[in-house]
Amino acid sequence: MTYVILNLVLVAALIGIDQAIKYWAVEVLQPVGAMPLIPHVVELRFTYNQGMSFSLLSGQRWLLVGVTSVALVAVAYWLFFRCRSDRLRQAAFVLVLAGGIGNLIDRIVSGQVVDYINLLFMRFAIFNFADICICVGVGLWVLSIFFEECRKEENPKEP
Repeated sequence: MTYVILNLVLVAALIGIDQAIKYWAVEVLQPVGAMPLIPHVVELRFTYNQGMSFSLLSGQRWLLVGVTSVALVAVAYWLFFRCRSDRLRQAAFVLVLAGGIGNLIDRIVSGQVVDYINLLFMRFAIFNFADICICVGVGLWVLSIFFEECRKEENPKEP
């Protein structure tokens, strides 16, 4: 039970951080449009994204809500029932679940996601805290799979 409560608290905290930053972006950043965070490197630039990464499926609100919801149910299942002994994978699923829910809330409430981080040193889509959680989570998930495969090679099971 402690495992479930801890993960729920972590997911809720990350969602809270994401929603608080997005609220700030709407209230403070939207009126000014953009402001430098690290000059010539990163700026905060308010924008709405009606699609997913790189505006893919733009305007397909309910398709994105449906697909995201199904994916998040699968991630939640793996988090709560399949990875109790793997802390790295647990962290990965917490991040992916929180980031996915954070963007899903925006998509359900307003039909678009608030984005605000713009990397000036490279041509890249503007993104947000939830996107960072998802990307880091997926990276940790891949890393956990890699470590699992390495352990299997070191300790092959006897037939």
